[in-house]
Amino acid sequence: MSDTDALQPTVDFLRRHAPFAQMGTAELQSLAARAKLAFFARGEVITAPEQGPAEYFYIIKQGRVRGETGGDGEAWELVTGESFPIGALLGHRPVRTRHRAVEDTFCFELPRSEFDRLREASPVFGDFCARRLASLLDQALRRGAPASGTPASSPLGTPLGELTPTPAVIAPASTALRDALTELERDEGEAIAVTDAAGHPAGIITLRDIATRVTLAGRDLATPVGELADAEAPALDITAPAWAAARALAESGRRHLLLTRDGAVAGVVSEAAVVGGDAGLVALARAIADAPDIAALAALQADVHAFIGRLLAQGAGADAITRVVATLNDRLTRAVIHHILAEHGRPRTAFTWLAFGSEGRGEQTLKTDQDNGILFEPADGDVEAARAELLSLAGTINDGLARVGFPLCPGNIMASNPDCCLTAGEWRERFARWIDQGTPQHLLNATVFFDFRPLWGDPEPAAALRGWLGEAVAANSRFRRQMAENALRNRPPLGLFGEIKRSAGDDGRPGVDLKVQGLAPFVDAARLLALAHGVAATHTLDRLEAVVTAGGLDPDDASAWRDAYEFIQWLRMEQHRRQAAAGEPLDNRVDPDGLNELHRRILKEAFRQARKLQARLALDYQL
Repeated sequence: MSDTDALQPTVDFLRRHAPFAQMGTAELQSLAARAKLAFFARGEVITAPEQGPAEYFYIIKQGRVRGETGGDGEAWELVTGESFPIGALLGHRPVRTRHRAVEDTFCFELPRSEFDRLREASPVFGDFCARRLASLLDQALRRGAPASGTPASSPLGTPLGELTPTPAVIAPASTALRDALTELERDEGEAIAVTDAAGHPAGIITLRDIATRVTLAGRDLATPVGELADAEAPALDITAPAWAAARALAESGRRHLLLTRDGAVAGVVSEAAVVGGDAGLVALARAIADAPDIAALAALQADVHAFIGRLLAQGAGADAITRVVATLNDRLTRAVIHHILAEHGRPRTAFTWLAFGSEGRGEQTLKTDQDNGILFEPADGDVEAARAELLSLAGTINDGLARVGFPLCPGNIMASNPDCCLTAGEWRERFARWIDQGTPQHLLNATVFFDFRPLWGDPEPAAALRGWLGEAVAANSRFRRQMAENALRNRPPLGLFGEIKRSAGDDGRPGVDLKVQGLAPFVDAARLLALAHGVAATHTLDRLEAVVTAGGLDPDDASAWRDAYEFIQWLRMEQHRRQAAAGEPLDNRVDPDGLNELHRRILKEAFRQARKLQARLALDYQL
């Protein structure tokens, strides 16, 4: 038997587990040749802090290993295919976790020198060691394209500077059109990026613009390009993620945007590059804007669902998808309000339409209902008359939103409810009562209402209310402690040793609730951290990032929590996509035993990260 044949069983084993499944044959053969099989009897300690700097990398071949942290009593189990202790090996330090064999266990054992060599030789393994949970998430998304049958290709999480740009000419606004077109023809470009005298964005001229604004309009070729450019074209820095460009394109209804570097124009990028070849986003946004009535808007909901399904099939991350969903839903909401105001006339009192809950956070999925309200200030001081008029209008808007696919809120958190149609002073009074009294119902209300953002109308009153709320919560330590207690009520479903605990749902099926047990711990913790640190953002991941910037969180911890949150959200959305395709009701429960090994492994780690975040709150507030 050749050496290669002798190594084949080990190579085959490694191929069944992440991250090794993504590594090349030569890399796996090298790993198999250098790893030795070690046996650990039940109860035997494999690693411990007192042993000094970690010397070996372990891959569990058979059996189970329990990790114990000691101080907080946290423990979890590692199973076949999982590896440890990566952090200690990277840091050339002792482990912080005592690993003990739960039963007779076999592990492949790789010396630290060979571990370091493998990290340098294999980009896949190096990425896994550096990012761990994020790396596993990437692999899950690459596998998560069952509808397309092809590897995931969505660029929505990619920085704009890494996308393929649209061939373009960069020209100052004073440049004659003839000169710009000559350069465009020479470089085989598709757009002219127009700048002001300082090099800042001044607009775009696309090939379509040349046909409509120049040829058909009979413009003189001596015309400065600045007079012809689309000055409203969006612009973003090359470091911005592609999903931000997708939102900007959808909001503007344009198919190209300007790229900048340190404020100066650096190029042009197209919708196709941003959304991964699917040119349906801007067309969908335009269809919403051009819909002649609410019935036409209702017909577009199926197109929105289909578009989101394609993004999932491409392997787009949940964060990017929910932001795109929020953008499209925002446009649908504004379109409904526009049509109703056009039909019924504008009220005498100006108002701001507020979104609460997941809509307020910009984290909607395919399963969502209405959570909204009105903020107003009557010019003539007659609050009740203004409220009566606005309540009637709000009822019509709520019904219109229901017609286009946003079900009425079962809890009546809607603008047509007098409790949700208030002046700025009344909103402050209501919020102040919740903060001062802090009853269980008040705390529950806070989890929905404190995530508000304006969707229609003047945003300034909402911004002022947000500023007041931040100051009021920051000044009341008792209420923040109550919020922390409330945030710890939804515990991730982990057992004593870190195994996922299933429970029966209303239909009797075993599983876990991804929304309540998985996402809520991150959402509630991020809300509290944001309010405590004066952060105005409402999106959960934006809140975590802003708290890091404010010095309130360790960047590595926040990164792990972001990855965990995004995987749970992705798993939830993928389930919704499958259920919608099958014509089934959408729900948030999933049976971990029905997941593949990689998804089950990441879900367990994601729940463990949720538990770590809750432990941080418990420590901060001495709970």
